Amino acid sequence: MLIKRVPSAEAPLDLLLEADPSIDTIKRYLESSICHVATIEGETVGAHVIQPIGDGVYELMNIAVAPAYQGKGIGTKLLEHAVNMSRKLGAQRLELGTGTFGYQLAFYQRAGFRVISVERDHFLTHYDEPIYENGIQHKDRLLLALEF
Repeated sequence: MLIKRVPSAEAPLDLLLEADPSIDTIKRYLESSICHVATIEGETVGAHVIQPIGDGVYELMNIAVAPAYQGKGIGTKLLEHAVNMSRKLGAQRLELGTGTFGYQLAFYQRAGFRVISVERDHFLTHYDEPIYENGIQHKDRLLLALEF
């Protein structure tokens, strides 16, 4: 697997929509972000997007793996790459937002991320359509961080 930086204009929007259902939101944050894609034999199988948000702080805006490639360790490699890239860029902390339940939360916690705050009603106020996972509506967002 090869992970390489691509211009934001070449970000795989269809893939990023796997992790964030709002094309408008994705397009907004891509303008000031750094995008990397993972390929296997020339096929794009994953991507991550990081963005500087403050002095020594970056945010993981999106990390996604194509459905056919999920469960094969690609997400873990992409997360490790995002962490390492943030460090190389001078970050002292990498933050991210996720729902209050689901496999994503455990995925990030296994990597050492810790909850630092809760944003009540985030998914209700920032998305036009409700977002459901396993029959439960996402309402609040957890902000997690990994300190370097």
